[in-house]
Amino acid sequence: MAKHIVCLTFDFDGISGFVARGSPSPSPVSRGEFGPRVAAPRLLALFKKYRIKTSWYVPGHTIESFPDAVKAVVDHGHEIGHHGWRHISPVAFSRAEEEEELIRGNESIKRISGEYARGYRSPGWDLSPHSVELFIKHGFTYDSSMMGDDYGMYFARQGDVLDLHKPAQFGETTSLVELPISWSTDDSPHFEYMRTGNALRPGLASAGDVLENWIADFDYMQKTTEWGVLTFTCHPFISGRGHRIMMLEKLIRHMKDKGAVFQRADQTVLEFRQRTSGNTAPKVRRNRGRAVQSGIVNRSIGSWPRFSRSMRHRVSAESNNIQPTEKKNDQKDCSWNGGRGGVGWRFGFGAMVRRW
Repeated sequence: MAKHIVCLTFDFDGISGFVARGSPSPSPVSRGEFGPRVAAPRLLALFKKYRIKTSWYVPGHTIESFPDAVKAVVDHGHEIGHHGWRHISPVAFSRAEEEEELIRGNESIKRISGEYARGYRSPGWDLSPHSVELFIKHGFTYDSSMMGDDYGMYFARQGDVLDLHKPAQFGETTSLVELPISWSTDDSPHFEYMRTGNALRPGLASAGDVLENWIADFDYMQKTTEWGVLTFTCHPFISGRGHRIMMLEKLIRHMKDKGAVFQRADQTVLEFRQRTSGNTAPKVRRNRGRAVQSGIVNRSIGSWPRFSRSMRHRVSAESNNIQPTEKKNDQKDCSWNGGRGGVGWRFGFGAMVRRW
């Protein structure tokens, strides 16, 4: 049965993003404050009107600074995911610092919501060599920081070895599900004027133009997939402005009219796991000459290699209980591997494991 899921997600940064970028002065802080004080109530009212549930990724700093605003999100039945404690990318941390940030943020989430986060989204959408391992260790079921697909979910890898003088060696699959995102379906680059140092991001795009693009993304998903997920990433202090609230409402109405199912990310991840729990790789059916995904199939991107039939069956069978492989004594999470003038790294994470 065809199903097309839309995950509306919100990075509830509050003022943490501006402070983390070195802008703690009153004007940028007030931009961040607009999110919890003005925008979040507007968004919650919109979602209540259309009876849809969403996922909010919240830094611990926002939870502790604006507890009433975050509690309102919880009380309306929306998911609270992890977004760091200080809104700093884990790439900047040592393994110990990254783990401390995970634990501290998760404790804040549990205090406000009654449970630990199931999902993680990185500030800045990048991960360290230790991230996937730490997510699994601390009970996360999914990440939403990578961009290896647009309408499909997959299992994250760890242990890639990348050397520009040699073919890429892709690491082992893990049990961590990836809910992919894209800058094209993020409100920030489209709308938010940002000036840092000598860099300027103009933003301020027409909401109508962005709406047209986002509707086209959904329409294409319906044409080409039988079961697909489209994730939008918004920020309350950006999308909570009047004309953008109206854009979101038009987006919701269009997609509801087309049969979209709005779900929290954690519920969508659970559904994906159920769909990939069997031993048989799902088939691909044809729809007017186009390959249509029926379940989870293997598609390579660009020059990425296809995996063998034996590996596809192994990953499908073990998708719910794969444990991260132990590293050999002579391996490191991220070790320089370049030869003469070479560029090569061993990473503790991998971008993706293809959908089977």
